[in-house]
Amino acid sequence: MTSPLPGYSLIVFDWDGTLMDSTPTIIAAIQSACRDLGLPVPPDEAAAWVIGLSLQDALMAAVPTLAQDQVQAFVARYRFHYLTRDPQLRLFAGAEQMLARLAARGARLAVATGKSRVGLERALDATGIRRYFDTTRCADETFSKPNPAMLFEIMRELGADPASAVMVGDTSHDLQMARNAGIHGVGVTYGAHAVDELAGCAPQTLAGSIAELDDWLHGRIAARAA
Repeated sequence: MTSPLPGYSLIVFDWDGTLMDSTPTIIAAIQSACRDLGLPVPPDEAAAWVIGLSLQDALMAAVPTLAQDQVQAFVARYRFHYLTRDPQLRLFAGAEQMLARLAARGARLAVATGKSRVGLERALDATGIRRYFDTTRCADETFSKPNPAMLFEIMRELGADPASAVMVGDTSHDLQMARNAGIHGVGVTYGAHAVDELAGCAPQTLAGSIAELDDWLHGRIAARAA
């Protein structure tokens, strides 16, 4: 006898690499900031691994030789290089349509991101998708992933039960945060982390595209939210 499909009434999305196609831009900004300051330049894989963490945690992981008195300069150079490319950033094809479809079914949607509040607000304004989200949390407002604080705060604010919530992200940080919060996780393989690393976090599924993610989530919205 097969188990019934889980019914989700709350879907929490990561931002960079999950909804927005920003992974290459973040990698390039980290590497360019390192060159500016004469620091060892991390390879793409190392720079990609830190995506989703708070900026401070990401810097320490991606550039372990960064001295404390260089942090401010590094952050300034990183932001310069990121913002130079920011106007060209776009959502993944189909992402807005997916959000609209899920919201139309009655699912509550949220964002839990390693971005700063200023950065997320700018991205929400630029993409025009703010209206789909019931709430959002950023790493500079609470603890960084994989600490589950963001998810706990979102569930508490929206009155959601952990059994009815799912976290969608492109990194092991997202999926480990979901496990730490006691909720399901879904990995997307088109973002920052490798398939093997995502699979090691025991997600409910791995989606290779927005279309796959859309179909999987759409079939698992809680009946009471339909």
